[in-house]
Amino acid sequence: MKEYDFYIVPTPIGNLGDITLRALEILKKVDIIACEDMRVTQKLLNHFDIKTKCISYHKFNEKERIEKFLEILAEGKKIALVSDAGTPLFCDPGAIIVEELRKHGFTLTSLPGANAVVTFLSQVARDGEDFIFVGFLPKTKDKIENILIKYKNTDIVFYDSPNRILNTLEIIQSCRNTPKVAVARELTKIFEEIVVDSCENTINHFKNNIVKGEIAALVFRDKTSNSEINLDEKIAALKKKNFKAKEIAAILSALYNLNKNDVYKKIIEDLCKN
Repeated sequence: MKEYDFYIVPTPIGNLGDITLRALEILKKVDIIACEDMRVTQKLLNHFDIKTKCISYHKFNEKERIEKFLEILAEGKKIALVSDAGTPLFCDPGAIIVEELRKHGFTLTSLPGANAVVTFLSQVARDGEDFIFVGFLPKTKDKIENILIKYKNTDIVFYDSPNRILNTLEIIQSCRNTPKVAVARELTKIFEEIVVDSCENTINHFKNNIVKGEIAALVFRDKTSNSEINLDEKIAALKKKNFKAKEIAAILSALYNLNKNDVYKKIIEDLCKN
């Protein structure tokens, strides 16, 4: 197996049994584990009897840790980066050190493994493959509404906290036309729950149930938007100018934030009808 200087290692998002055999092997053989919260990581290491030394690496000390890590690697030692849960660099620290490693010529690789977005979406049926992941939503209503408007034609995936999710859903309800949402909590844990319903029904559900655990959620794309922009009229206008189907799909998706594949499919279906 090829050796690297630096390993990005996903850790379980809840169920410890989800860690991979390769992740365990790497965590045992590296010289240092860089981790967000040493207390959280130590619980994982103790569970699998891993004795590797840990060094804290989080958003408040990212820059000051760079030189230390570069020195360690220059000595020929190996480092693994983990976050508290899931895959590093997904709403977690790591981007700064990865950039510096590439600048200084060190080798790195990322292991496949647990990720809350993938775990969540694999249980939610959607109309298309595309989606936008925005991480944790902003705290202000105006900024949340801007995201909902900007990406109204795309499924929006985001993280939220238990104490904010009801307020977030109420903003979605007020901003969108009869929105449909999916909300997941406690993924891979004993009390895992995923609700896929109208925003109104989801609000009522969580009002009557105590919300615990980290939240992954999705706002489904607004299906009324195509008629609002009179898509047929705009396709016809571009056809008159001799644009091809792929070109029309690319233009309209860029101008109106539509799904390019959906537009192309509609053009082809209309051609078959005619």
